Amino acid sequence: MVTLPGLHLRQTHNLAMTPQLRLAIRLLQMTSAEIETLVEEELERNPFLVREETETPVAGADQTPLPADEAASAQEEASLDISFTQEAVAGGFDDTYAEDGAPQDWRQRYNGEDHDVAAQVPSLAGRLDEQLRLTSHFNQKQRLIGRSLIEHLDPAGRLDCSPDIIADETGSSVIDVENVRQSMMLFEPAGLFACSLIECLSAQLRAKNRLDPAMAVLLDNLDLLARKDYRALRRLCCVDEADFAEMISELHHLDPKPGFEALAVDTSSRIADVFVQQAPDGQWSVRINENTLPRLHLDKALLEKTRRPSHSSDRQFIQNQAHHASWLLRSIEQRTKTLLRVSSEIIKHQVKFLSYGPSFILPLTMKTIAAETGLHESTISRITTGKYIATPQGLFELKYFFTRKISSLHISKEHSSEGVRYKIQKMISQETSRNILSDEEIVQNLRKEGIDIARRTVAKYRDALHIGNSAQRKREKAASA
Repeated sequence: MVTLPGLHLRQTHNLAMTPQLRLAIRLLQMTSAEIETLVEEELERNPFLVREETETPVAGADQTPLPADEAASAQEEASLDISFTQEAVAGGFDDTYAEDGAPQDWRQRYNGEDHDVAAQVPSLAGRLDEQLRLTSHFNQKQRLIGRSLIEHLDPAGRLDCSPDIIADETGSSVIDVENVRQSMMLFEPAGLFACSLIECLSAQLRAKNRLDPAMAVLLDNLDLLARKDYRALRRLCCVDEADFAEMISELHHLDPKPGFEALAVDTSSRIADVFVQQAPDGQWSVRINENTLPRLHLDKALLEKTRRPSHSSDRQFIQNQAHHASWLLRSIEQRTKTLLRVSSEIIKHQVKFLSYGPSFILPLTMKTIAAETGLHESTISRITTGKYIATPQGLFELKYFFTRKISSLHISKEHSSEGVRYKIQKMISQETSRNILSDEEIVQNLRKEGIDIARRTVAKYRDALHIGNSAQRKREKAASA
């Protein structure tokens, strides 16, 4: 039987991650300083954007703010819905492509050769994004995974979530995420995107072509190195004393937290994005720091003048610029609303912290805030990255308030890992030369407060606080005396 060719109609549903959609997502993670830089660039290139003057404009002036209702209705097709944005990320929709096959990535407008910012050092995320773009063997699906990996870096350069969460966000398999992650661990600086210390150090050695079997054994037995059991460790590595000394020296030159160098922020330059204050009635209120918000509006007079351009090429340019300006304003507004919304939910959970300090911080996860706000977990991660909140206890990054739960001896009481770390630090700070607490004694003191914790966990938290063991502290106290 011969099958004759024919025409068939098929209707499919597909959503593309447009440049505007990527802009909205990227804005969520940007700091106020990064947004200000972006705004300055947009003001230079887009004639329909105008910075709002602090003084009252003269009547009849050309540059008048667009009323809120008109700004909201302008460019209806460009309206931004945060839930739709997250569905696009979670579903892993493809990028849109221009006629020449090049991805229409909005970031290329700021990283391209036509825009030279010689005096500005790019951020770690910017440098990684550029390396991702230049990785020729990655397809567009792998680049989407790569962007999600970049957005999930914590300040130390590790992933702040497991690869399966990124797989879920991008609509990929865990194997696909792992393949991209292993490649990106060799990006500069090497060792980023790791899920553990051993993996971080292994990637740096692999980048130097120094991950031989002996070094692999050394990394697998870092506990022996911490205990300074060099004889047992050298025996396991099967090397002589000279080679072993060289291996230890090489290990000491690796960076356990490769993200810190590029992400380090001068504490004096940190600016609160959000304020939390207590009202006379005892209620806590959260408000945005308006000084960090760009004051922009559409040039309504110019829009009116260019409503009927004489040339078709001018019409296309005007439509594109007006469309992009409207999207930018709406995206910034949506970012502000999301920041306020998420901050308010976080503060609802951490009222005791506001009144009594870090030891009273409660366990909290991004999943909890996502459920209560109706946002995706990736939105919570992005909007809390690099955003600071001014509280009566000081200035804190919003991510500081996400801390896991520690087992309690009393069902009615909860303890967070951050609160326990603070308690350990406080105990040790109150030591005297005659009363140095061992890790076991710290465990017993915490148990008296209803905190069920193992000695090895106390040791881990103490190491994270850069506090030596009891013997080291005793020597330091004796020396200072």
